[in-house]
Amino acid sequence: MKKKLLTLVGAALTSVLILAACGKSNSANGSKQVLTAATNAEMATLNSTKYSDTTSLEALENSFEGLYRFNAKNKPVLAGASSVAVSKDQKTYTFKLRKNAKWSNGDSVTAENYVYAWRKMVDPAAASPNSQQFQPIKNGTQIAAGKLPAKDLGIKALGKYKLQVTLEAPISYFSELLTGAPFYPQDQKVVKKYGSSYGTSSAKAVYNGPFVVKNWTGTDLKWNYVKNNHYWDKKAVKLQKVNVQVVKDAATAGNLYKTNKLDYAMLTTDYIKQYEHTSGYHSKPIPLIGYMSFNVHRKTTGNIHFRKAIAMAFNKKSLVNNVLHVGSPLNGIVPKNFAYNSKTGDDYRQEAGNMLTYNLKDARKEWAEAKKELGKDKITIQLLTSDTTDSKQIGEYLQSQLETNLPGLSVNLRSIPLKSRLAATSAYDYDMVYGTWQPDFADPVNFISDGGQYHLDGDYNNSNFRNLLNEAATTYATNPTKRWSVLIQAEKQLIQKDAFTAPVYQGGMSYLLKKKVKGLQISPYGTVLFYRNASIK
Repeated sequence: MKKKLLTLVGAALTSVLILAACGKSNSANGSKQVLTAATNAEMATLNSTKYSDTTSLEALENSFEGLYRFNAKNKPVLAGASSVAVSKDQKTYTFKLRKNAKWSNGDSVTAENYVYAWRKMVDPAAASPNSQQFQPIKNGTQIAAGKLPAKDLGIKALGKYKLQVTLEAPISYFSELLTGAPFYPQDQKVVKKYGSSYGTSSAKAVYNGPFVVKNWTGTDLKWNYVKNNHYWDKKAVKLQKVNVQVVKDAATAGNLYKTNKLDYAMLTTDYIKQYEHTSGYHSKPIPLIGYMSFNVHRKTTGNIHFRKAIAMAFNKKSLVNNVLHVGSPLNGIVPKNFAYNSKTGDDYRQEAGNMLTYNLKDARKEWAEAKKELGKDKITIQLLTSDTTDSKQIGEYLQSQLETNLPGLSVNLRSIPLKSRLAATSAYDYDMVYGTWQPDFADPVNFISDGGQYHLDGDYNNSNFRNLLNEAATTYATNPTKRWSVLIQAEKQLIQKDAFTAPVYQGGMSYLLKKKVKGLQISPYGTVLFYRNASIK
């Protein structure tokens, strides 16, 4: 798959309730420092070059560590690196790595581990769903396009513990970018030992983060995060273990919570009304997006008028108010309250404006044109979703809206486990797919050039779009005003003019947090939990 859904994703919940049992828990107490948590979807991989789902991302971010990580205030700080020197032109970064940083097998974490992993990430032969994140690194774009070899990537080992990274142009969000899983190192000795099976089970991986993953064979619905005794900063990690289990059904998760078999339960939006007046309830908008992508290799979904009709034929406000009970309509690929103009302070989404809104009149006009070009009066299409409760509910809503508002359209739903959905999308086994995605850093380009949009790199070859992205990354890299302008133009080309992707909604996160639990962090970009600083008091 060329894109992550974090793509990612179809796995991410539009709303998450973190619920803790009242009274004594079977699994968590102050002396044992053990938590039991639920997630709503299977893990797909522990290979940082292969993931494209939120459950895998959460596992990676708790068991691996890169040059930077988020601190307790969700600000990027040095992690695997102990210091960094930046050149005057702000294009070359020289990192000194921590000599006491170890892999869970005792191997040292070296500069070559980063070089190896990054080159593999950007090599088109690896088909990583996250390769586009390396576009700011020197030659990253050309390598991903097959125009240069992977060894030409702007990363060098200057010694065992000294690493140099060169950018195409200065970027203000580089430290945030490097907190992400695509930039983690890999112990090449272990990767080469397991070959294509690396990361397919917890035993076939090695970890350099605060926890190691245990008891996941690749299909399990339960696994553990266990404190990593080889972690360089293990004294800062208080939790001894986090027990995780997949609970897709909200009612089941609720029952497990009520019977004290879960300390944390991730539940669907159905439970927001039930718990919104409960002590400890919190709700906030997050930059998670829900969207539909199209298989442009098929005649129907490859038709631009069909895509525009679909994108404008469902009531987003009704979805948010009556189904999700949280979040807001999304009329572009970049969410609101996410990225701000460094010169004016204005929100990007406000500046860019609405691009694909619910507009029944225009939708039916495009629908008529699509039927004319396709030579059909009745069209049947399949909508692929994961089998989580939220995804199925949203799929059912979209099915009802589209069939009602576009005469002659029949929508068949296909809801399958997330891991299977990701595989189907990667193999082009779909007409339309619904998914959610969380960003990696706070810049509009993260959504415009990625955003979980399936096969964007391989299938969307609009020259104007590519030229605008290139200008944003090079010509206007140090001119915030002009860079903002060309990014808006690029988004308009992608979403408004070509409807390559149909934005659906911006998510929200609602949760209840047990007072005994301190230091539990939620990613600034979505629903991923960070356990590194958590403890039970």
